Order: sequence, then C-alpha cells, then structure tokens
Amino acid sequence: MQDPKMLTYIKDVLKNMPADWLHLTTHRLDIYEEKLAKTQFLEQFETLFNNHDAQSSSLSELPTAFDYIRLGHPLSCVLEWVIAKMHDLKAEHVISFSSMTIPILAVLRKNALDNKNTQIFYIGKLPDFFDAEILQQVYGYTFEITNVENVSAISENNDSTIFISQKDEVCTFELTSNVDFFININTHLGSVLLVQGEQNEGYISEIQHVRRRETIAMTPANTLIALKHLFEKPSFDQTIHTFETNKTDVLASIREITGTDAEALVGSSGLSIQYAIMMGLVHEALEKHKGKAIKIIVPPNCYGGTNDQARRVAACSDTIEVMDLPVDGGKDMVQSIEVVLDKIAKEDAIPYIIAEIPTNPRVEVPDLNRLEDVLRKERKTKHGEIAIDPVFILDQTFCPNVHFLGENEILSTVRAIAYVSGSKFPSGGQCTAGYCVANKKSEALMEKIKLHLKLCDNEATPLQMEILAKQLPSMNQRIHDAYKNTREFVDFINTNLPGANINFVSSALAENGFTPSVFSLDLPTKGNSEEEKESYKRALNLKLINMMINEIPNESKFCVSYGQLKGCYWTIPATSTQGTTKEGDKDYIVRAALSPNLDLKRHKEVFLDFVNSI
Repeated sequence: MQDPKMLTYIKDVLKNMPADWLHLTTHRLDIYEEKLAKTQFLEQFETLFNNHDAQSSSLSELPTAFDYIRLGHPLSCVLEWVIAKMHDLKAEHVISFSSMTIPILAVLRKNALDNKNTQIFYIGKLPDFFDAEILQQVYGYTFEITNVENVSAISENNDSTIFISQKDEVCTFELTSNVDFFININTHLGSVLLVQGEQNEGYISEIQHVRRRETIAMTPANTLIALKHLFEKPSFDQTIHTFETNKTDVLASIREITGTDAEALVGSSGLSIQYAIMMGLVHEALEKHKGKAIKIIVPPNCYGGTNDQARRVAACSDTIEVMDLPVDGGKDMVQSIEVVLDKIAKEDAIPYIIAEIPTNPRVEVPDLNRLEDVLRKERKTKHGEIAIDPVFILDQTFCPNVHFLGENEILSTVRAIAYVSGSKFPSGGQCTAGYCVANKKSEALMEKIKLHLKLCDNEATPLQMEILAKQLPSMNQRIHDAYKNTREFVDFINTNLPGANINFVSSALAENGFTPSVFSLDLPTKGNSEEEKESYKRALNLKLINMMINEIPNESKFCVSYGQLKGCYWTIPATSTQGTTKEGDKDYIVRAALSPNLDLKRHKEVFLDFVNSI
C-alpha cells in the first residue's frame, strides 16, 4: 500500500539527494563504521523521515550504506526501505539486484546447502539465459519449475517456493502466504527479491552475501529510475545502438591495453567476472575431465572477496577443494606454485590458480621467467600419465597496463586468463564494471566463461559500458601519473622515516612496466613484548590514517579503493580487504593508494607532522 506521506518524502529526497549517491561507488567514507554498515544508514534515514527532513545538508551527513556498491548503496537502501514500507515489512526483507537471475540462484544455493527442495513458479516466461540444466548439473541446484497464470494458483506445500514475475513496476508485489520468495524482474533495471515470513529470515544474510560476492546490487542509476517510477513512467533512453557502440569502443580499448586478440568479457564488477571465470572453468572440468577432483589454489591472504568466493564455490560441490598458496611476506609465489602443482599432479586433479600480480597488500612481483617455467612444466600422475596442465587466473588490478597475455609475452605460453576490477583504474572509481581477457592458449575457455556471465546476468550495464568507453582511453596515462606521485611519496617516507618498512615495486620493476600506485607501510614500533609491539603499531596505523583524513579531508579518505581520479586512499587490509581472511593470515599494516591528481606537497607536510609526533 502506498503511503502518500512517504511518497512525498521520497520525491523530496530524490530532488535533494547528494550527487555522490548517483555518481560514486562509495559514499561518505569518512563516517563509515564497518560493524554498523548494514543498519546505520537506514536507521538515520528513518529518523530524517520521521522528522520530515529531506534537506540536502541532512542527507549528505548520512553514513555509508553497506560496505561497497556491490552489497548496497544509499539509493538501493532507500528503494528497499520504500518497498518494505509499502508491504509492511522490515527493510532487510527486500534485496535489490542488478542481475535478473542471481536472486533465484541465491535462494537455490542456500536450499542446496540445506538439502531443501525448491519449487519455482513464474508468470509469462523466464529470462532466455536461465538454463535449468546447467544450474542443476554444474551448480548442483535441485528445483522444479512451473508456469502459472497468477500467484493465487500456487497451492500450499512444504518445499521452499519462489515466485517470479517480469514487470515494469518492480516496487509492487502481490503477496500470498503460499510463497516464500517473490522476485520482480525488469529487463532494464534488474530485479528485487522480497523475503516473506519469519521462518525465512535465516536466508537474508545468505542472500546478501551472494550479492556481495557474486554480483552487485541494482546500480544507482537504475535504482533511481525504479524509485522515480513511483511517481512517473520510466524512460529507458539508453538505446541498443548506443550500448553496442560503447561496447565496441570498450572492447577495442581493452584489446589495445592488454595486447590480446580474443574478445574480452565485461561484467558488472570484478567479482562478477571472477565468478563467471570460476563457474566456466568448473563447467569445462566437469565436461572434459569427468570424475576428477578440481583444486582451486588461492593465496590465503589475498583480497577477501577472491578468497571467500573461491571457498563459496567449493562449498557447493564435493569435487572442488580450495588449497592455500603462500605468496607474500617472505613466501615465494613460484616455489609455492611448484609445490602445490606437483602435489595436484600426483592426485591426477585439475589445478586452477588464482593470484594477484603484484600481490596485495605487499606489492610483490614474482620472478616471471621462473613462473612461466613452473606453469609450463609437464608433470606426471602417480600412474605415470601426463597430468592436466593448470589454468593461471591472474588478478592484475594493480597493474592493468602490463601485457601479460599478448603474443610472445611472459604468460603467452601457458593457459592463462587475466581480469581487472573496473572500479579501480578502468573507470576511475565511477562504476564497478570489470573485464577479463585470455591468451591464445585459453581462448576456448572463454566460451564457457561467457556462458556463465550471461546465465548469471552479470554483464556490464549500458551505463557502466558508457563510463568505461569514456575512461579506458586515458587509463594508461592515469596509471603513469599516479605512479609518479606514489614513487615520490615513497621516497619521501624513506628519507623521513627510515625505520619504516615500505612494500613497493623496485625502480627496475617499474622500468619493466610494473607501475602500481599503491604501497604498504610497516611502521616502526616499540615495546617489551611482541604483544606490546603489535598493539603500539596498530595504534600508530590508525593515528597516521586519521591525521591524513582530518588534515586533508577533501583528498584523503579511509577506503580500500585504488585508481580513483583524484585524492589519496588509506586502509588497513586486515580490517577491510581481508575481512573474511583467517586471522593468522591478515596484514595489520597501512596500505595507501595515490591518484594522478592530489596535493602531494600537503600530504608530505602532514606525514612529516606525523613523524614529528612519534
């Protein structure tokens, strides 16, 4: 039921909302409390609503919604709040998606893990790319599908029930007690899932985690259209012609940047692309190597999304196992790969390696010639047969300009796929869309990856493609300029705080094209025990970051981001990017990322003040 008071308030909110709500992938990072990220925004928004306060100044002071645009953002939270109000539900029972199929997969995943049957009912038709056979055989999901005339045709049963409806008005649901999960699909905007009943509250965090790790929330631009549809007919002015033109330009830019020939794939986020890679390779393994175990090899301290997603994929199949790959802080990536590949070969299993180069957060680059030799090496099973060669899945977000996979490049002779998080340098922080490319030896794998990118409806949206088309041509220059700032800042820190241990690429590596603009900093510490030293260092980390943010609030931010168009971003990996990493593998150090456009002189001054204060 539509509340006139609420609708009037929302209309005022949309008129007065901060521009950042629509144009940035993160909002108000200076007032972000991670433990309260899922509740704080809406609690304060509700207070504004009760006080009839929709002033721009008040909306601007609302804290960050969720942790990142993938999991949720101000406009998606407002949309979910509105829909919940309209149907007399708690806001957490409504979850929006950019994808039309992932909300279905989210419920199916939980039911598969709980060994619960699922009944899917739908009106009209399901999306063309919804492939029941693949979902059952590759993802391991069990369900039955039934076409119905209307929702009232669904009778009561003991299975978990999903009702799907394609409609323009994603905000309105016709509820019935015989359905657990309602999903409204809009081919232009994405989808909205409504969880009904207290008995299904246990699904909510699981569904949100799927949105966090395998897809993204409905984008800010599309959420705004959905909200405006409460008052006016929506306008989908992004024509197919414009989308195709932008896509052509983006693919051409990626081809030039990466030096590869195979057509790139562009997804709604870096993790969307990574999920398509993982499921595409699993699909390939199930077809080509029936009955053999699949081993996903992942650094235990790598980016938490990568680490967590790999383990989530493995959790859904008895044939998939995650193996640790020590790569950082004194561990040699090449040696670790050799050890783990020898072990997997003996077991006659299928090795898929995910690694970041440079590594995160220690910014280390392995000996690439040795890496190529280890990946190319022919191995034997315990029965003397030739073992399956690995696929090297490279996250090159820190250095997307390096030609790893092109003809005659260092990884051209082994099966390799590279991907990049688009919220970093590709878009300059303006959208989350990411992409992946393959070398010639891996081109055949791209068909399966493309299939799963489409099945999950995780391709980049038209607006994301438009942003990439605009930003990619200047990416390499931005990388160059940001590296220059970073090198100068690192040299300054070395001179003025020689007791600190800085992790950054050497000048020799930079001359070979590795020019990241991120470094990590182990600050000098003191104390009578290891515990005292660690405690002192952690406090010092926060002191440095807080000084930078407080003294340079327009440029320095507490954020995991990288490759933004302006400013400087600070984080502690252990409490941000490594959120799901095992405690013993976390890095309690400072990580800084500089952009091509910042007041470097002022950052040096504040850092010197910090040095003098300790």
